[in-house]
Amino acid sequence: MVRATHPGPALAVTVVATLLAVAAGVSAGRVVLVCLAVLAGQASIGWSNDWLDADRDRAVARTDKPVVQGTVDPSRLRTAALASAAAAVVLSLLLGLAPGLLLLALVASGWAYNAGLKRTAASVVPYVTGFGLLPAGVVAAAPGTPAAPWWLVAAGGALGAAAHLANVAPDIADDLATGVRGLPHRMGARTSAVTGAVLLFAGSLVLVFGPDGAPSVAGWGALVLAVPAVVVAALSGSPRFRRLAFPAVLLLTVLDVVLLLAGGAALT
Repeated sequence: MVRATHPGPALAVTVVATLLAVAAGVSAGRVVLVCLAVLAGQASIGWSNDWLDADRDRAVARTDKPVVQGTVDPSRLRTAALASAAAAVVLSLLLGLAPGLLLLALVASGWAYNAGLKRTAASVVPYVTGFGLLPAGVVAAAPGTPAAPWWLVAAGGALGAAAHLANVAPDIADDLATGVRGLPHRMGARTSAVTGAVLLFAGSLVLVFGPDGAPSVAGWGALVLAVPAVVVAALSGSPRFRRLAFPAVLLLTVLDVVLLLAGGAALT
């Protein structure tokens, strides 16, 4: 069941949200609530993905999937996905209406993607909206319900789009075999890889140069760290690098946020 949550992305998104909450001055109790709300939402997205894609994963013999291995039943994933989605709704709204709805936009985006948008040219939209609104929801949970700075929302959207392109890269052939033709499939592997790399670097640039004042030493460090991740993303059109691109995007996103906070950027 843990493996079916897609633990890497779920953990990365939860860590980023929790760090942003601390940086935004959210009280300790509400930081825990943000963490639990985002984690529940991410678990529901992962479980719903493996539940809804069970037949497709079996058709292409995705042996990395617990459903295909026979270790978990799709009906159990469905129950867990619905229960965790309900928990995410309750936990998010306990933070207040504005932050709750913004955080739930990520959950709704993930479910919309799993339910069918992944098969359309608009497959990137849930990633852009979900990851763009996530930091807005976290910042809104701070005292006074402030608005997130534009650069934080823009960077979230850019990094979300890059994550989508990198995440699809290893599975393009299997997806096409089962009728999935999202935006990366229509763009082609190489064009999708280059676009993802550009978005990844653009998101890092916005995080460094968006805050008021000159970039900090930590900010310049984030740009240096971005270079190898961008290179890997650009090379993800090649089979050798396809499975490295998504972890590279996730790791860079977490490091970007850590260095952003270390540089003292104001989020409220």
